[in-house]
Amino acid sequence: MKKVSVIIPAYRCAATLRQAIDSALFQEVPLEILVLDDCSGEDIEGIVRSYGDEPRLRYLKNEKNLGAAATRNRGVKLATGDYVAFLDADDWWEPEKLKKQLALLEQTGDVLACTGRRLCSPEGEDLRKCIPVKSRITYKDLLHHNSINCSSVLLRRDAALRYPMEHEDSHEDYITWLKILQEYGMASGVDEPLLNYRLTTKGKSGNKLKSAGMTFKVYRYMGFGLGKSILCFISYALNGIWKYR
Repeated sequence: MKKVSVIIPAYRCAATLRQAIDSALFQEVPLEILVLDDCSGEDIEGIVRSYGDEPRLRYLKNEKNLGAAATRNRGVKLATGDYVAFLDADDWWEPEKLKKQLALLEQTGDVLACTGRRLCSPEGEDLRKCIPVKSRITYKDLLHHNSINCSSVLLRRDAALRYPMEHEDSHEDYITWLKILQEYGMASGVDEPLLNYRLTTKGKSGNKLKSAGMTFKVYRYMGFGLGKSILCFISYALNGIWKYR
């Protein structure tokens, strides 16, 4: 089975980091876990060291605060796996997540697989709401609705190196998925809530108005004209209302 490098950017996440790490260690695939401390001011190293001599766990610290996108890019460069999986420090996975994704990518030949997700409160309580994904996601699908959550992604490392996350003033992961599907055609989806996604007021998605503006920037960074950007944005907004109804 192919090796996976799990990349966890760590910034002001001491309260939730251990749950994220544990969920990665419970995966039934060969892996390494890279915890990248983005100058958080917390004892992230102490949390990682508390796992003792766990050989799959690596602690790395940025020399300066880089932000989530550049930290993920650094993790991709330092990874040794055939695939990379992104995991935000306030989210966590179900034990079979990576195994199911690896099997699906082997079956389809795609370079990217995502999963459905279960919405949880800031305290980690199940909100009884799951966001599904399609089994096959096209570039056209993604243009009108970003159904690929970053913490659900398993991605071939060579594709991640080819399309690093850029433009952090927008949704940089969305741009990366669009570029990948432009080249590779499709992504695979496991329509099960294998990601537990913690809703918070922090981060880019916490402020919906700000998040909407960032999404519009995505289309402009993709080189779309104003008219096409507006049409894509309207579709995005309608899908967002439906998703969180």
